[in-house]
Amino acid sequence: MLDVQLAELVGDGPAGVREALALAAGFDEALGHGFARIAEEPAAALAALAGALGASPLGDRLGEAVEKVTAGSVADEHLAALAGGRAALFGAVHDALLARLDQAVGRTRAPWPASPAGGEGAGDEVPANLLAGCRVWLRELAITGWRGVDHDLVSGADQAIEALLAVPRLRGLAVLLDGLAAELRASAPVAAMDRLPARRWADLWTRALLLAQSGTWHGAPEPVSGRLLILGADVHEHATVVRVQVHGVLEEAGGQTRLVRTSVAAAKVDTIAGPSVWRLLGGHPVLMGALAGHRSVEIDGMPLLPGGDLLWHDDRARTGAEADPFTTARVQLAGATAAATPPLDRHPVRIAEPVLIEGYKVDGEGLDLGGHRLALDLDRLPSSCPLTPELVAASSACIGLVRWDGGRWLLQPLAVQATVKKKPVTAHNGDWATGPTDPKVVKAEAKAGDVVAVLRERAGRLLRK
Repeated sequence: MLDVQLAELVGDGPAGVREALALAAGFDEALGHGFARIAEEPAAALAALAGALGASPLGDRLGEAVEKVTAGSVADEHLAALAGGRAALFGAVHDALLARLDQAVGRTRAPWPASPAGGEGAGDEVPANLLAGCRVWLRELAITGWRGVDHDLVSGADQAIEALLAVPRLRGLAVLLDGLAAELRASAPVAAMDRLPARRWADLWTRALLLAQSGTWHGAPEPVSGRLLILGADVHEHATVVRVQVHGVLEEAGGQTRLVRTSVAAAKVDTIAGPSVWRLLGGHPVLMGALAGHRSVEIDGMPLLPGGDLLWHDDRARTGAEADPFTTARVQLAGATAAATPPLDRHPVRIAEPVLIEGYKVDGEGLDLGGHRLALDLDRLPSSCPLTPELVAASSACIGLVRWDGGRWLLQPLAVQATVKKKPVTAHNGDWATGPTDPKVVKAEAKAGDVVAVLRERAGRLLRK
């Protein structure tokens, strides 16, 4: 039973995790001060990082990079080595935590291929000038440090971001840079801030710098066919974008079952919020209908990346029979093979593993499973879904994502079975994918009007002018 296995998960963490995170914090502090003039303490932090990875394949390059940067020579190859060392450190922490989680829930995980084929478009000529322009801005950030960031430095990213957005293969990097620039712009002048989000900004800087190197990171997709059984939906709402990540079990024609996920997203404005965000995803009727109707999906030739991500094409999918997510979790989840984590995604905050937990009691903001306590991550409950903290508190079964954040394990609910006023109630994040079903919410939306339709009409009017 998972409540017994949970003792291994919520007990003492893997050896070395705390020390590795301390090394990373030292690097982040040095990056915050900038590499223009490195004082004694930041120099010691960089040297400690190089020492910790001295026996790894990165050891020689990282040691040389630390020597050069400390001496005042900050070149692209030196920053790439530092970013690679920091990523490797978090990757080791990720691997240790994920291995502990797999052991606790009895999950089998496929190995990452030793030499994965290049990703889609890998044979195309790499736009080296665009990547170089991106690295120029990231180098300026590293030299200046977060404390020295002002509006002029932030605006230096605009040209690079615009150029990257014009190349489909580089839009992911463009969005990442745009997000980092937006956070820095909102915080500028950073010198006036009392406390910096040092780890978050260092995470974004590291990922951007590595993505700005030539090469591929995620491998080539393979076409897969079979039946997709949905477990739940993780909804991310931001001021300018909504993204729905669907977790499920894929039954392939040959009998193999895999844990997979797929994502769809849409741009938005901050006035579109709550249940209205689902209207932006109307271009994916098969997936949205399966979420709302608790149905399986038959897919044919859908691209699947080595990391377990289906590249969703609604025209390669059709709605199947009814498939209750809780039945899927009880019958299929334990035997499904999980995908390996792509190299650049090996970071503790990216751990999000689907599990089914039953027979617990909700104690405050955590689950009590026979003397073992797992904290609940209720801050991630989206406003666009019927799942509420009150329903979670009344629940006795939960499909959720196990995450690791702030030095502890958390459970993010995706669906619950609860008892409310002596009646059984089931609620899923995707229940309103084709529109809200709660009469009170429907009435409130009708009174407020269709914000999406109004904005689209106004946009069309402007375009016609």
